[in-house]
Amino acid sequence: MDSSPKFQRRSILDRPILIAIPIIIGLFLTRSPFFMSAPTLDSAAAPVAWADAPIKLVTTPQYATKKTDIFTTGATHMALLHNAILRGFNSIYQQAPHVQPADRADFVGYSLTWHKFVASHHDDEEATLFPKVEEVLKDNTIWAETHAEHEAFLAGLAEFAKYLKSVESVAAAKFDGKELVRIMDGFREPFETHFHSEISTIAKLAEHPNAPKPGTPEAETAANTFKSWGKSTVMKAGTLDVVPFFLLNLDGTAEDGAWANWPPIPAPVKWGLVNIGGAWHGRRWKFSSCLGGRPRKLYALS
Repeated sequence: MDSSPKFQRRSILDRPILIAIPIIIGLFLTRSPFFMSAPTLDSAAAPVAWADAPIKLVTTPQYATKKTDIFTTGATHMALLHNAILRGFNSIYQQAPHVQPADRADFVGYSLTWHKFVASHHDDEEATLFPKVEEVLKDNTIWAETHAEHEAFLAGLAEFAKYLKSVESVAAAKFDGKELVRIMDGFREPFETHFHSEISTIAKLAEHPNAPKPGTPEAETAANTFKSWGKSTVMKAGTLDVVPFFLLNLDGTAEDGAWANWPPIPAPVKWGLVNIGGAWHGRRWKFSSCLGGRPRKLYALS
């Protein structure tokens, strides 16, 4: 067998797994959230700024009413998703003026991931979820108010992304946290209104004249509509960025820990999505509001 250096180099290149394994290990060791310092919030200490303001988080309908019909359940799962988005908004808003130059590129990446999450969520609702619920209820007017609410904040959301993209390649020198907060203030009110109102809209569909009766095939279809959409919507937005962002802005201690195991992902899979998938953009996640389902101090305020 030819043992020349040329042959040896070709053999390694023909087995990309030998190259991929050390790269993956290197990413994990240097960027994985598994190694991220996460000072937790001390509930007994003096209040500090966290990701529950300036936009108020949503109380889930199931926690508030104890109802378990398909629309209350669907609204509850939507509220949990919305709260991850709202914690994302709040974590950006609170930290933006305090980010140090060395961290600005990572913070811009974190903020653009939030924008990608929101834009994908909006598009997937409009294209997939809303039409299916209209079919179930045989009513194409149920989302009229929701469509109008979407339109009220989309221009501000676009300005948010435009600004971040304009400084993305020169973030250390050009990023201005106060300017980002100014832009966010421009759409904060309609954004908050919608992310609360949509939950009420979905929950109230239980009172619709065409709401399926419990135990019927129609009720099963409606339940599966919410369930299948919920399973796919975050994953399709981005496994290496949006999924870790979502999971690292979930507070499992909220509402007396009622949602500590939501979403119902096997623990090893969830661990891999955060710590292996999340390693690709690992430096962004230091700005997240939670780790391991528990609130953590905001990095730029620590």
